Amino acid sequence: MHEMAITESILSIVLAEAEKRDATRVKTVKIEVGELTNIVGDCVQFYFELMSKDTLASGAEVEIEEVPLQARCPSCGSVKKIENLDFLCECGGVMKIIAGKELAISAIEIE
Repeated sequence: MHEMAITESILSIVLAEAEKRDATRVKTVKIEVGELTNIVGDCVQFYFELMSKDTLASGAEVEIEEVPLQARCPSCGSVKKIENLDFLCECGGVMKIIAGKELAISAIEIE
């Protein structure tokens, strides 16, 4: 379960940022998770709730935005959502990933 280690890192970053800003509480944490990461959002939310007890982030809402796998063809410039790992463009080119590998904290709302 790599979600546990990932959530631990996310919480560490969130708490460090909150402390830098003299926050009294973390209200919301927004996370972008790419489709290719295979991270289960419900697990991240569960671990965050468990790990954040007795911290500034206790009770914080975790919002997860799932980023779909998208690719662009270097030959024709076409962009499409990738399904079934089909990276072949209609023009015959092999598409390059442009989205779907993300794992980032996009926002932290504090008081």
